[in-house]
Amino acid sequence: MHQIEPYSNWLIYYDSSNDENSPFFGKEYNYDLYSETIYGYYIDPAWDSFGSETLYLKTLYADYKEGFVILEFIGEWNDTINNDIMTLKRDFLEMLMCKGINKFILIGENIFNFHGSDDLYYEEWFDDVEDASQSTSPGWIAAVCFPDFIRQELRKYRIDSYINMGGTLQIENWRTLHPRKFYELVKQLIQRRLN
Repeated sequence: MHQIEPYSNWLIYYDSSNDENSPFFGKEYNYDLYSETIYGYYIDPAWDSFGSETLYLKTLYADYKEGFVILEFIGEWNDTINNDIMTLKRDFLEMLMCKGINKFILIGENIFNFHGSDDLYYEEWFDDVEDASQSTSPGWIAAVCFPDFIRQELRKYRIDSYINMGGTLQIENWRTLHPRKFYELVKQLIQRRLN
């Protein structure tokens, strides 16, 4: 697991440690020290903790003017024991929403398990981003490249009612795109679904 790194080629466009609006502003990374673990397995030091014991993320790109963020995840998304969605929403996402972010692209190819509970925090998140008063356009949440068995579990708990996933959002070549082009592609796909 320690060999799985967050995508780093977009660092020339965006670095969360240099973003004054980011919860990780000013963070100094020691790439020689592996200290964070998921179930006893070390993960790459470039991943960021938002308070979960089993799920970490990396902010790959944020654009506050356009109101979108691209987040990559690693680990086990566990709402049953750790209530990861509550921690993610309260301790991380709400900070971004206060800065005008209402469009979320979640990259989940390194999510290894999902343990669901209820959908209350997902519904609350959905309601928050869809509120047009935050922005000139209503927001949305898109799950890109989540493994099929994870999507099945998310559907089992009705989370697909709040997060767009599957089908055309399985964009395998997302790394070949500029982050803004990637956002525009996801935005077009979401708009097609809404129409």
